[in-house]
Amino acid sequence: MDIQNTDNAATRRIAALKDRVTLMKEHDYYFYNQPIEEILEGAKVRVKGRVMGMYGSYSYLGLVNHPRINEAAKKAVDKWGTGTNGVRTLAGTLTLHTELEETISNFKHTEAAITYTSGYVTNLTVISTLMGRGDYVFSDKINHASIVDGCMMSGAEFRRFRHNDMEHLEGLLKAAPTDIAKLVIADSVFSMDGDIIDLPTTIQLCKKYNAWLMIDEAHSVGVLGKTGRGIEEYFGIYEGIDIKMGTLSKTIPSVGGYVAGQKGLIEYLRHGSRAYIFSAALPPAQAAAANESFKVILDEPWRIEKLNQNTKQFIGGLKGRGFDTLLTETAIVPVLCGTDERAFELTKQCQENDVFVLPVVSPAVQEGLSRLRATVTAAHETSEIERAMDVIYEAGKKMGMVK
Repeated sequence: MDIQNTDNAATRRIAALKDRVTLMKEHDYYFYNQPIEEILEGAKVRVKGRVMGMYGSYSYLGLVNHPRINEAAKKAVDKWGTGTNGVRTLAGTLTLHTELEETISNFKHTEAAITYTSGYVTNLTVISTLMGRGDYVFSDKINHASIVDGCMMSGAEFRRFRHNDMEHLEGLLKAAPTDIAKLVIADSVFSMDGDIIDLPTTIQLCKKYNAWLMIDEAHSVGVLGKTGRGIEEYFGIYEGIDIKMGTLSKTIPSVGGYVAGQKGLIEYLRHGSRAYIFSAALPPAQAAAANESFKVILDEPWRIEKLNQNTKQFIGGLKGRGFDTLLTETAIVPVLCGTDERAFELTKQCQENDVFVLPVVSPAVQEGLSRLRATVTAAHETSEIERAMDVIYEAGKKMGMVK
């Protein structure tokens, strides 16, 4: 059967997306999946033979190519090879994996931790393993897609509260049955807007209505807190988060995801979550790189200080030039454009002037809220940030976005 000639809902969806991508390419507006030829010193990359300032990376502390982390990965390959060829439950666990999990639990001040092969998979499997039919999950409206998919996959009653709206969350918790399992889930730093969850109130509500709390720290580890330990350190609250989730692919320059928490929770996930039981273990080089990265964060606190300085400069400079950056307080800085076409055109002009930014458009964000999602890191120099902001400003001025 030729799938292309079959007329049904699935083929129509495929055709519609193909048409959209084709149209973007025809207008030179397709900026996705661009191969980066080389990652250079500082916050620079080589793309299509040109050196560009990188403002689309999640390497918030600039740890990509850190010599200690690279050396740890190389030593792991020399000792264990390039893969484990097995799942953790059977022959795939190395002493390196248990060391990484101990490092994470110490970093997050918990009894234990478990690692998975991606951040997306971590949310998907943890939520769907813990929650089931008859339970209730409450998710911030702009949580990451992996959280939404995990909630839906669980089969639990799925309730979404308005973004960072604690009154709405309380109303939903109050309306839920009292004798069932409840789980509240939120990003710590929201990946599209850059703002921070109201953790103190969220914890209070979870205690009041007997709900577990899960926080996704993909964009807050290495970003929030004096030593980069994340949202608890940022607010000075060290009790109240039951499930501490994070990734190993953003500030941590590796791949994978983790959950840290009480020993009983971690043992349950180790023996009950399908993504742990049926997925191959993290490759040795990636586990070693992640393990060393947590140590580097603590050993080099100047990186967090530099990131904070650069973040203030970037947000303040863009606002001062007339751009709407929403409510961001972190290294994720949305530059609101409105329409998809404006976001594409602003991206095009920035990249033509060697500033590597990327557009985020509908349906990834609500229609009318398309944007550049620019990121700043500890590896950027003050002069580089000024130049990037000038490029964005000149392009925005030309388009009539700012005066």
